[in-house]
Amino acid sequence: MSNKKVLFATTNPAKVKKYKEALEEKGIELITMKDIGIKLDIEENGKNAIENAYIKAKAYYEKTGITTIGMDNCLYIEELPEEKQPGTHVRRVNGKELTDEEMINYYTSLVKENREKLTAKWVYGMVICNETGKKEYSWSKDHFYFIDKPCEKRNEGYPLDSISIVPEFNKYLVELTEEDKKEYKKKDKIDNVVEFIVNNV
Repeated sequence: MSNKKVLFATTNPAKVKKYKEALEEKGIELITMKDIGIKLDIEENGKNAIENAYIKAKAYYEKTGITTIGMDNCLYIEELPEEKQPGTHVRRVNGKELTDEEMINYYTSLVKENREKLTAKWVYGMVICNETGKKEYSWSKDHFYFIDKPCEKRNEGYPLDSISIVPEFNKYLVELTEEDKKEYKKKDKIDNVVEFIVNNV
């Protein structure tokens, strides 16, 4: 029996990698925009992660007819006022799309402006669009801290891992060992996300 193909509407290879293996075990093959040679110019103007995820999933599903997953995440920083919250624009600042290194520079400067560390939280949204309509799922990850001294190690596509300290390990996110990651992944709710995808594609 061949795997069911599902399109993941993201250009971030790290996001695909996170779910690909677990989904393959369940008979679902994640394909990307690169695999099908299509990249739409989509205005992600939703107010939150779910709205942006839906905009992406709907556009690609309508274009390809392939069951499509859209995903987005919002970043909230406890110490910042509403107008300074990154929200859905984690990588886009003042209308500019930042590179990984520019993101590290921008967020460490925010830490320096405010205090020695900032308390941050990710809120995620995922939407699946197919012939039955749309299904949505949202979850969040516990608080962690941004500090102003970046780790030298980099996780391509996830630059903020180099300035994030995970309180329970007191380590940079980018420096977690395989053992730590297993423990930390439980917080990522990967199993719940995979279950949501399996049940709705």
